Amino acid sequence: MSAPPLLTARGLTKAYGPTAALRGAEVTVRAGEVVAVMGPSGSGKSTLLHCLAGIVRPDSGSVVYDGRELTALSDAERSALRRGDFGFVFQFGQLVPELSCLENVALPLRLGGKRKRAAEARAAEWLERLEAAELARQLPGALSGGQAQRVAVARALVTGPRIVFADEPTGALDSLGGERVMRLLGEAARDTGAAVLLVTHDIRVAAYSDREITVRDGAVHDPAALA
Repeated sequence: MSAPPLLTARGLTKAYGPTAALRGAEVTVRAGEVVAVMGPSGSGKSTLLHCLAGIVRPDSGSVVYDGRELTALSDAERSALRRGDFGFVFQFGQLVPELSCLENVALPLRLGGKRKRAAEARAAEWLERLEAAELARQLPGALSGGQAQRVAVARALVTGPRIVFADEPTGALDSLGGERVMRLLGEAARDTGAAVLLVTHDIRVAAYSDREITVRDGAVHDPAALA
C-alpha cells in the first residue's frame, strides 16, 4: 500500500499580468518519495514549486500539507513551516557569504531557537554526511560550485524537514558535480524519510527521482494526482 499524500495541490492557477504561469495544476507528493518536476524554461516549474512551498500564493486552488491548507495560514505560520518542516536548495546555493560553511548549515537551527553549540554540532554531522566536513571553517566565496551545493544540501536537511524543495540544484554544476550532489541528496533524503520535490530540465538529474511530473505552458501532468 502506498504512503498517504503528504502534500496535495488542486486546481492551482497563477498569473503574472496577462501571462498564465499555472493553469489548474494538480499535484500529489507522498512521504519519502523523490519527485522530479520536468519541463522547458518558462513552463511554470518554479512557480509551481513556490506555490507548493507557500512562498507564493496561488490566485486560486488549494495546497494542503499534512492536513493544513497553506493559503489559510498566516505569514508567520508559513514561515515557521519553511524553517522546520520544509528545506530548500536553490541553483546557486544562496549561502550567506559572511558566515562559515558550518555557520551557514547551523543557521536554520539557530533561527529556530537552538543554542549555538548544539546547532553547530548538528551542522557538523550533516557536513560530514554530505562529504563536506573539511569545508566547515571556510567561507562560501572560497568554494567551488559543487562544494557550495553540498553545503546547501546540508543546510536544507539539518532541521530534519519532511519535504525538501530543490529548484535546479545542479543547474550551475558540471555533470560530475551534479551527479554527486544528486546522489548525496537522494541518499540523505531516503535515509531520513524526507520527500524531495526537484525542479529540473535535465533528464540525467531526473533519473535520480522515483517519478516525474511534467509542466508545459502552465499545465501540469501528475499521474499520481489522478490516482
